[in-house]
Amino acid sequence: MTLTAALLDPILRANPARPLITFYDDATGERIELSGVTTANWAAKTANLLRDECDVETGTTVAAMLPAHWQTAAVLLGAWWCGAHVVGTPAEADWVLCDGDRVDLALAAAPSGGVVALSLDAFGRGLDGLPAGVIDYATEVRSHGDDFVPWEPVDDSAPALDGRSIAEVLDTARRRAGELDITPTDRVLSMAEWSSSDGLVDGLLSVLAVGASLVQCRNPDMGRLIARAAAEKCTRRL
Repeated sequence: MTLTAALLDPILRANPARPLITFYDDATGERIELSGVTTANWAAKTANLLRDECDVETGTTVAAMLPAHWQTAAVLLGAWWCGAHVVGTPAEADWVLCDGDRVDLALAAAPSGGVVALSLDAFGRGLDGLPAGVIDYATEVRSHGDDFVPWEPVDDSAPALDGRSIAEVLDTARRRAGELDITPTDRVLSMAEWSSSDGLVDGLLSVLAVGASLVQCRNPDMGRLIARAAAEKCTRRL
């Protein structure tokens, strides 16, 4: 079973319409809410894009030069659905997924496959003026399907995150959820970054691994957090 299936299948069986990821960006005023179904649809679209256009499969290395953002969650889940190995060093990756501000850095890493650039725009606008060969995620992902089935089974011993296998990442995420006191009924307010594997496990995977709900804040206005936590009915804070 892929890491994505292991994370999302129990959520989709239990309560697919429940808010799974609620994203705020206080610099732009953006608020986006994704249910379990919507998250799975975005992950499936991404997985189809990565498999069909980038040949991402089990063992393909992928690096994410991206902030803690709902689209980052979608592309990581999509990559893991293909069986990809997410690594923290772009120079070691076959493909680099980056935001528009880091396209040059991604190209400088010289990934053997290429670069997929995300605008992170709330309305799905793409990026203008991309260098030749760089894939514009927002433009290309629209044409891909909302369902995904790997062509071949992915063994849980396959590497998933910085050398750790799918089984090890799942075990770590569940253990960290326990240590952070996150339960399936919790709604977790977080400002944590996902730039390291430990940050990604704590800030995203531990929440998904137990079927909790995440309220992720980017560029947080600290003066709004108490009211936001109350309005979103948050029960935990990272």
